[in-house]
Amino acid sequence: MFSLTIEDEPIESSGAQSVYQSAIDELTRRYGAGDATWQLDLNEFKPPQGIFLVARADTHPAGCVGVRAITSPTLHVGEVKRLWVRPDLRRGGVAASLMNTIENRARVAGYVRLYLETGDAQPEAQALYAKLSWEPVDDFPEGAFSHPRALRFTKVL
Repeated sequence: MFSLTIEDEPIESSGAQSVYQSAIDELTRRYGAGDATWQLDLNEFKPPQGIFLVARADTHPAGCVGVRAITSPTLHVGEVKRLWVRPDLRRGGVAASLMNTIENRARVAGYVRLYLETGDAQPEAQALYAKLSWEPVDDFPEGAFSHPRALRFTKVL
């Protein structure tokens, strides 16, 4: 068993970068190289609108998740990005803990609704979002980018 902590970390920190880049690597392996939409503006994860959380198992980086503002900041709508958990820790509740924590942190930061997207090569993510009461939607709010082949979800906070 391990001790799990989930805390805000600056996106430019070495721990945050290690798990963020692991998330990008996994997207590349699952969907193929070359999708520019995977490369986000990391400044979007910086406060006050952005949030980036790192999960640590016994102090070692174990996973991550972030929120960035989408649409007009006055609407208080955010997008969850880069949920990722180390493969050896999957199916142990780390992803659910990350999602619950990011939802709570987003609520405290003033967000009223969150969106997220996943793809058909991530059935475990689809199952997790359904289990955590995220509702499927056809599209993101007007003006917010969503990958054309994405499966989209939303949750009112």
